[in-house]
Amino acid sequence: MSDLAPKTPGWLDWYAGPSVPEFRLPDGAVDAHCHVFGPQARFPFAPERKYTPCDGGKEDLFALRDHLGVSRNVIVQATCHGADNSAMVDAVRAAGGRARGIATVRPGVTAAELRELDEAGVRGVRFNFVRRLVDASPEEDLRAIAAKIAPLGWHIVLYFEAADLPDLEDFFSSLPTPLVVDHLGRPDVTEPVDGPEFSRFLRFVDRGDVWVKVSCPERLTVTGPAALDGERNAYADVVPFGRRTVEEFPDRVLWGTDWPHPNLKDHMPDDGLLVDHIPHIAPTAEQRHKLLVANPMRLYWPGEAV
Repeated sequence: MSDLAPKTPGWLDWYAGPSVPEFRLPDGAVDAHCHVFGPQARFPFAPERKYTPCDGGKEDLFALRDHLGVSRNVIVQATCHGADNSAMVDAVRAAGGRARGIATVRPGVTAAELRELDEAGVRGVRFNFVRRLVDASPEEDLRAIAAKIAPLGWHIVLYFEAADLPDLEDFFSSLPTPLVVDHLGRPDVTEPVDGPEFSRFLRFVDRGDVWVKVSCPERLTVTGPAALDGERNAYADVVPFGRRTVEEFPDRVLWGTDWPHPNLKDHMPDDGLLVDHIPHIAPTAEQRHKLLVANPMRLYWPGEAV
């Protein structure tokens, strides 16, 4: 269709034909952080978006799920769709109980709208503080949203840069729900893992009802190597941060692919090799089972058998 918006210049499409992982995921493994983009012809992108991606719809996501050996997905609303959760909800519903959703909502969202999202399988909302992706929302608006979702038993997913945590920590700690932090809180991996920045983040996690996604090494890495061309020791500079978090909080860590990997500038990873990254951050079978199965099931499918 000629009226479809073109992709952002330089946009990297998701990796076609991912490898078969050498590491076999345990039965019941959950990809706790992924997205759907459109397809644009059916689910138009938000006018206020900061980027226009390629299409990456539910059929492509489910094909990747099955190829990697994942059992379930947690589909996080992509910023390119704004607060129109239609594409995400459509994908969650189509998964037949094998997916949960994380929505983006505005302060004026009604109780009826939240109930509808809950019935569809949504279990949380995302607050995005990364300035290049969204315009900042006033804290009072976010507090209003938090108060509305707390009775549903939902949680709040937080996306922020590590350097901004000192300014945001008090606000985060005041929220009335469990918190789930995206991508290790985006640490500067050129700094020591036991340095002040990451140590502060770990203290923040320790003090509250906070979960951490040990995800997106491809987004955090500085020196690589990239998860391409059969490289099974990828992103060595990120490994100490993921491993430290798994060791300190084995019952509050989650993992996800971040497919279709929005806004990557340097390279697009092979998702099969991202699965092979997992044993580097979770060396023991017990750690891996908690990370991939027990923890996400407890958070998103409580009481359900794998």
